[in-house]
Amino acid sequence: MALELRQQLKLSQQLVMTPQLQQAIKLLQLSRVELLETVQQELLENPFLEESSLTDDSSLEQHEESREAPKEEVYDRELAKDADWEDYLGEFASTPRLSQSREYELAEEISPLEARYAAKPTLEGHLFWQLRLSSLTEEQKAIGEVIIGNLSSAGYLQASIEEVAEMAEVAPEAVLPVLERVQLFDPIGVAARDARECLMVQIKNLNYARDPILVELVESHLEDLEAKRYKPLLRKFKLDMEELKEYLDIIQSLDPLPGASFGGGEPTYVSPDVFVYKMGDEFVILLNDDGLPQLQLSAMSQMNIGGSEKEKDYCAEKIRSASWLIKSLYQRQRTLYKVMESIVRHQQPFFEDGVTKLAPLILKDIADDISMHESTVSRITTNKYVATPHGIFELKFFFNSGLELDDGSQVGSESVKALIKKFISEEDTRSPLSDERIGEMLKERLKVNIARRTVAKYRTALDIPSSSRRKEHF
Repeated sequence: MALELRQQLKLSQQLVMTPQLQQAIKLLQLSRVELLETVQQELLENPFLEESSLTDDSSLEQHEESREAPKEEVYDRELAKDADWEDYLGEFASTPRLSQSREYELAEEISPLEARYAAKPTLEGHLFWQLRLSSLTEEQKAIGEVIIGNLSSAGYLQASIEEVAEMAEVAPEAVLPVLERVQLFDPIGVAARDARECLMVQIKNLNYARDPILVELVESHLEDLEAKRYKPLLRKFKLDMEELKEYLDIIQSLDPLPGASFGGGEPTYVSPDVFVYKMGDEFVILLNDDGLPQLQLSAMSQMNIGGSEKEKDYCAEKIRSASWLIKSLYQRQRTLYKVMESIVRHQQPFFEDGVTKLAPLILKDIADDISMHESTVSRITTNKYVATPHGIFELKFFFNSGLELDDGSQVGSESVKALIKKFISEEDTRSPLSDERIGEMLKERLKVNIARRTVAKYRTALDIPSSSRRKEHF
């Protein structure tokens, strides 16, 4: 059979992560402090971006009328419309701008300084949160808890499959499916047993496993890559140095230490991203823009820029970058407001009466409500805090699994934890409540059957010792 070369046309869809799209995604998951640092850094580096000095609507309108339309290739009118932040609070606040000074006073009243402390998110807590909201069975969640409890600070599993099975009191074959599920939690690759497995999980998640060369490089030649022994690899895979460098770039973009970005549990100062307070019969939502600069394009962006083609390209790129940053910030705050508005709708009993009324809620409920993807909701709720009449909470606090009541309704797991904490705080320290007794009290109060092991799990999550350790001897 003769060999011949043929040309073939093929249509395919591919998601291209442009730098602008990566920046917009990054801005979504930044905390308030990180966002301020990012904006200040961009103000320093981009000569076409500046902080607006406009203070009233009339000056804003005059400025808009006097501004000449920029060239289409560098800045379109839609971006110019989104770039003006003076109308920002009017759009993303639940009350008119004239009353905002009073709103800030009320916001400060419901969030005293001593209440603005929160523990830094830990890897264990972040994974437990995802485990509780997963669709795994109760037995699988118990296995998942053992797996998460045996992770190193870098995110690697420090126990064998047999040891995990023994601790969870299950068969070894029941552990592997749960381990594979946990490895797909955020951060991807956590709970891997070595660097190869960690990188392979990330490669499969990114759909790069279709390339056999990349797979073999990770599975069999990490030591060669680390020692820069490239010549044998070039001969084996029949590559040139440029092609091998492309594979190296992909491997270097992966994270071999997925848990390293999570710190310990020391307290940190929290500045809420959102304020929610009650005005009459309604709850008012106000984004916290205190200290966040109002950005605009500088007057230089309207000038005809001379110079070489390279200089013109540089200026055009910087103007596009400034425009995109302004629009990305606008979209970030818009998304944050929509998510918070949906949370208030779903968790109104909590905002009325406190933690004991927290309802079951998952990311999909909010995503469907505001017509966004679950990953967007997950990013915008990461490291974001809201000040409520009942204290300051991370937005992820409002997402919790549910327990089935006898009447068919559900109660949130956080509400159950709050009741357990309340019962224990009111107990007689000479005769503390056992987990079994707490389960009976919960059944009387909530009409829900909760096993003693479940009560013990919630009590441990609250860092409350067992009844024998709580007992005081006189």
